Amino acid sequence: MSRIVYVNGKFLPEEDAKISVFDRGFLFADAVYEVSSVLNGKLIDNEGHMWRLKRSLDELEMQHPASAEEIETIQKTLIEKNGIEEGLVYLQVTRGAADRDFTYPANTKPSLVMFTQKKNLLESPQAKVGITVITSPDIRWQRRDIKTVSLLAASMAKMQAKAAGADDAWLVEDGFVTEGSSSNAYIVTQDGTVVTRHLGNEILAGITRKAALRLAEEEGIKIEERSFTVDEALAAAEAFVTSATTFVTPVVSIDGQKIGDGTPGPIAQKLRGIYMEEALKAS
Repeated sequence: MSRIVYVNGKFLPEEDAKISVFDRGFLFADAVYEVSSVLNGKLIDNEGHMWRLKRSLDELEMQHPASAEEIETIQKTLIEKNGIEEGLVYLQVTRGAADRDFTYPANTKPSLVMFTQKKNLLESPQAKVGITVITSPDIRWQRRDIKTVSLLAASMAKMQAKAAGADDAWLVEDGFVTEGSSSNAYIVTQDGTVVTRHLGNEILAGITRKAALRLAEEEGIKIEERSFTVDEALAAAEAFVTSATTFVTPVVSIDGQKIGDGTPGPIAQKLRGIYMEEALKAS
């Protein structure tokens, strides 16, 4: 049976789903998105994703296609229709369709698209052994705090990592790590302090980042929200990333150099464990 997707008020088989060639998401990447994880058929941290969606839309002066409650109802319907027990729901909002012009068109109706993907989140092989990353120049635009669909630079970084035999890339600007290509980046210093870049226009305010830092604080782990250099990362006791679909995943090498002993570190493993425990309780 074909996967069911949502397009502007209709639930459709994916092969019947269509968007106008004049849609500004297609022409200008004039669109934002969110990805919510699903465990046991339930959305995880979805309230945070709805808050960030609202912020992204407001920052771009884009009309809201529906209320958070209406969007969540659609998400849950898709989960049910596609039988998703474990995976994700992707949603995208564009400014809508209009004749091509760089200025924002007046009175366009935003487009809302959603689909699901089945994915193994709990028993991720990468989480067990850790991932390897390379460093890559951060060539993205200067408003990374807005979750737009303009992901070509991130895709290029991931392809660079793949060509180097690594799993992912950490992006670097002025000598400092900003974030992963699709995740927030962390190191753990030799004294056990978790360090991650402070919020600002340079990085995305990760929903899982917020949860992970809260859990670390509750566990009595010292946290520093500040910039860190590649050299600091290479000298760290351990490293990890967070994102909506990878939760907390250890990083075991950077640019071919082992971090710590080259195996998942205890703090990353602990945070992953308690995050998953909390997520499963909520589901």
